[in-house]
Amino acid sequence: MAEHTRSSTTIEATPAQVMAVIADFAAYPAWTGEVKEIEVLSEGADGRAQQVRLLLDAGAIKDDHTLAYTWDGDRKVSWTLVKSQMLKSLDGSYTLTPTGDKTEVTYQLAVDVKIPMLGMIKRKAEKVIIDRALAGLKKRVES
Repeated sequence: MAEHTRSSTTIEATPAQVMAVIADFAAYPAWTGEVKEIEVLSEGADGRAQQVRLLLDAGAIKDDHTLAYTWDGDRKVSWTLVKSQMLKSLDGSYTLTPTGDKTEVTYQLAVDVKIPMLGMIKRKAEKVIIDRALAGLKKRVES
């Protein structure tokens, strides 16, 4: 990820508990406002999704895209774009670091859209996506 945006939050749960919520794609529409539909296209031997189709509706941005996921136990999950209507590339990751009985979650994201967009506007959009995702994840895990 060359140019990316990153943010972190601390969640009162173990990395395994946090990763269980991240890996539960069927529940995404319940806690991520932008994801309207999810379809797991393939799973790995560990039962975790390898390719997922997401239908997004974030107001001005609507997209149907497929992401490929790579899992590193309960430490990290990263994803990259397979296909999309609006995006040229999308690379992201959640890195989970245990801190006592809590977990620091770092979300890193780099997005490139097919339409021309200033770098600073793109970074701001990434920051909004990251902040919403981390807040939704924290709320979901801690509830």
